[in-house]
Amino acid sequence: MVQTELQQIIMNIHRDNIQKIVVAAVVLINNAPLLLKRTTNDFMGGLVELPSGTVEKNETILNALYREIKEETGLQILSVEKILGTFDYVSQSGKKTRQINFKVLTNNTPIQLSAEHCAFYTYKIDNPIFSTLNISPETQKIILQALN
Repeated sequence: MVQTELQQIIMNIHRDNIQKIVVAAVVLINNAPLLLKRTTNDFMGGLVELPSGTVEKNETILNALYREIKEETGLQILSVEKILGTFDYVSQSGKKTRQINFKVLTNNTPIQLSAEHCAFYTYKIDNPIFSTLNISPETQKIILQALN
């Protein structure tokens, strides 16, 4: 099912002249999403986001997903549960970017952040602290979809 959905997403990416593809994952830890805070000196500094990253040239979307989650968190994806949807934005380089969001299961090793993130959070969405985090509305929507 994921492959069929991915084929449609790829066709839409070509149709919409998307210049850059980013993959992101909702990783649930005790039913709370794993969120990463971007360092303040990076593009969109201070933004709290899902583990994510760019699909490199000649790399499949799923290979990029596995690689990026490992690079950003140290976690290994055990399975891809479903596609949660996409959203678009303009990257730091000015490219029209589409983010493909997945719900995944990972191993439970300790989180090891990459240099582009300065903190991680695992607050449940009903925790008052969750609403104080600098999370984009698009990412909040994806998190809610993952929990339903």
